[in-house]
Amino acid sequence: MLEILSTYRNEIIYTIATVVLLLIFQFILKKAAHRKGLRNEINITRTRLMFQYINILIILIAIFLLAFAWGADLKELSLIFSSVFAVIGVALFAIWSILSNITSGVILFFSFPYKIGDKIKIHDKDAPIEAVIEDIKAFHLHLRSSEGELITYPNNLILQKPVSLIQKNVYLDEGKDNL
Repeated sequence: MLEILSTYRNEIIYTIATVVLLLIFQFILKKAAHRKGLRNEINITRTRLMFQYINILIILIAIFLLAFAWGADLKELSLIFSSVFAVIGVALFAIWSILSNITSGVILFFSFPYKIGDKIKIHDKDAPIEAVIEDIKAFHLHLRSSEGELITYPNNLILQKPVSLIQKNVYLDEGKDNL
């Protein structure tokens, strides 16, 4: 055991330092997302979704740094990562709308001025929508029309259309039953 520790001493120290620094970085990112969520009164489930995105980012960075620490050459790592991202890019090109909705979900988390319970109007020339925001998911919004119809609206479209606020937090004003 001592032989292994002495042989790989530098790698073990670098691994421990990397893990500690990434955990601190992850804590800072999660704390910032949580603070932003509290400040803007964002639903906790949306904040938890941001936590999952932060975890994925930290894992990818950790894989890269730890592979480099344990002897992978920078050229080998760049070849592996570029190959993986090329394959993923080609595979995801077929489902680009999912990626755009996820990206839009992240943008909505940080800059969407409307909250759950707000009554909004989406100014779409073909099919204008006036409804209450019931939930904001990673891929779409759940909107409830005055007729009780549930409308699922993609996140990427909500960023492309003009939206106006009709009434702030309908649930507090009227109660959830009287939409």
